[in-house]
Amino acid sequence: MMRLRRDPRLERSVHLLPSSGARPRYDLTQRSGRPRRDPRQEAASQAVRLAPRLRIDRTQHVFLSASAAQAAPIPESKPAVVRVEDAALRVLVITDPGKGPLTPMDRQLLASARIAAGAAGGVVLAVDREVDDAGSAGADRIVILPESAHPADRFETALALRTAIPLAHMMLPETPAGGDLGRRLAARFGWALFSGVEQIGARGLVRPVRGRKVDQEQAECPEILTLAPDMVPLRSDAPREGRIVSLDLPQAKRAVERVRPARGSLPLADSDFVVSAGNGIRDFELFRNVAAALGGTPGASRVVCDSGDMPRAAQVGASGTVLAADCYLALGIAGAPQHLQGIAGCRHVIAVNTDLHAAMVERAELAIVADAQPVMEALLRLAQEKQP
Repeated sequence: MMRLRRDPRLERSVHLLPSSGARPRYDLTQRSGRPRRDPRQEAASQAVRLAPRLRIDRTQHVFLSASAAQAAPIPESKPAVVRVEDAALRVLVITDPGKGPLTPMDRQLLASARIAAGAAGGVVLAVDREVDDAGSAGADRIVILPESAHPADRFETALALRTAIPLAHMMLPETPAGGDLGRRLAARFGWALFSGVEQIGARGLVRPVRGRKVDQEQAECPEILTLAPDMVPLRSDAPREGRIVSLDLPQAKRAVERVRPARGSLPLADSDFVVSAGNGIRDFELFRNVAAALGGTPGASRVVCDSGDMPRAAQVGASGTVLAADCYLALGIAGAPQHLQGIAGCRHVIAVNTDLHAAMVERAELAIVADAQPVMEALLRLAQEKQP
């Protein structure tokens, strides 16, 4: 391959300024015209998941120049909403049961459906609750499903939905609920199923097989596919219409008994509330009683696990368990860097430490600058008073 050879002296002479001095002067503010990359902008466009650990999809190659990014005007008005006809609808997305706004998995499903439908195609979102930002996430139509968590009820609802809106493709999450529904539908109609998709784009559909040693590719989109969590980056396309469609769907017939796990029995990675002990804890029997009374899963710092006061499975941090809990109570933990990395995905952090300038105190939303021993005794006494 013949490649042009650069002449640095010739390139530098272009910027030479006329000067009567002994030393030459160059105007280096004028760039050579070569495109310059912005690694931060590239990484932001490839981000799939932010917490608890950042995940970037490196299969999406985006090369942006700094000059082009600066020259592009920032639109002051909102982009026009894209509207499609009913005949252009192509993909039906069925989300898992939930509450509140769209989950990251729901948004990844819509992003994948937008790729499968194309610019001229439409996407129908089937969700069991009202959501406000489905149009901006890529949904052209929205169908509100009856609220039900029973697999048989969801299957009957999906059958009625498929009869009312016969689209070419159906997309579900590769989760216990979504995977079960997708396989039921594939077995009922004899449809092709491509499960556990991790990439969707120019190569078609890609999923790992044989213990992730081999990638299996499929060029055409099947009738049903399930998407693996945290694998497809979100899209920033123009907002869609997101119009709600009213359908007569069967109501739930079966009740689901929800059994709450025993307090503090969940593992660290799945727990919403973690009570963790650090080097400032002396009475570990009291610590375990406090964690049990508060209903939290006991954790510990690396120093405590190294000393044998807590099991190694309870270690929190980059070298232990990375948390994504709603609340993290740190008792006597100064806050080493690897420990702070492990709690980066926690929503709320409460710290108890004698050092006002400890890293954990700076990280916490609520801090108690005191010895952890009397604080634990007070917490245990109050928790016992609140118990019936």
